[in-house]
Amino acid sequence: MNKLPLEKRVMILNLLVEGMSMRSISRTVGVSINTVSKLLVEAGEACAAYHDETVRDVRSETVQCDEIWSFCYAKEKNVETAKAAPEGAGDVWTWTALDSDSKMILAFEVGDRSAATARDFMFGLADRLAHRVQLTTDGHGAYLKAVGDAFGADIDYAMLVKQYGEPTGHKGHERKYSPAECTGTYKRDVFGKPDPAKINTSHVERQNLSMRMGMRRFTRLTNGFSKKLQNHLHMLSLYFVHYNFVRIHKSLKCTPAMAAGVSDTLHDMAWIVSLIDAREPAPAKRGPYKKRARREA
Repeated sequence: MNKLPLEKRVMILNLLVEGMSMRSISRTVGVSINTVSKLLVEAGEACAAYHDETVRDVRSETVQCDEIWSFCYAKEKNVETAKAAPEGAGDVWTWTALDSDSKMILAFEVGDRSAATARDFMFGLADRLAHRVQLTTDGHGAYLKAVGDAFGADIDYAMLVKQYGEPTGHKGHERKYSPAECTGTYKRDVFGKPDPAKINTSHVERQNLSMRMGMRRFTRLTNGFSKKLQNHLHMLSLYFVHYNFVRIHKSLKCTPAMAAGVSDTLHDMAWIVSLIDAREPAPAKRGPYKKRARREA
């Protein structure tokens, strides 16, 4: 089976996590769009398996959670009128949990903004923590029962609730693209005894900006949005493993995984390619060659 050289595969994956669209990558590298898509699927599957296996028993102290909006194929309001909308089309929310000290992404969940998705997200986070932590979320009501079900009394949990004023613009386009101004916040203790000084969501909100800058399908007002939900999931898996294990955090001077004690090695993109190759089945062994008898004329 033909396989791209290591250098080209590394280049394609680097361009994906730097926010370039798949078609732009195909033109830049000189490969077909199907080649880029196939490599994304392989990388996403390998990275999802590695994250699930490796990010366990993390000794975090403070965790921040948030949700970020995107859409697949069409926005939710346009799905009914869209032609041949695939399964999973519409609004897509990505829930992320970040260790505020090491800046490591501990868990993520993709779905809607419902209580069911919040519950799956919180149970996934609880499975990855080594001990009791202080948790902060925004004021989204779905977190309340989800945190209680996943952690019980073994958590110090608080909400940072934001209050918004009127939209900043008066004309139609200004009101559409200018978010309402945040006029204030207040802290709400929910479970345990959270430290007021650590009730914060600034770090995970900054990570939302990194996600929008690092993945083309999260960029607003472009045609680079996800067309297939599965590719959306694969890109997230690739991005988070690259962010945790490959990318050096500027303030930490090491990767988030190294800061969290999950890894003691600085990896590169060629290492992610090796994760892909490790999942490929071993080539079948050929049996002994048997010489055929010569036919008489």
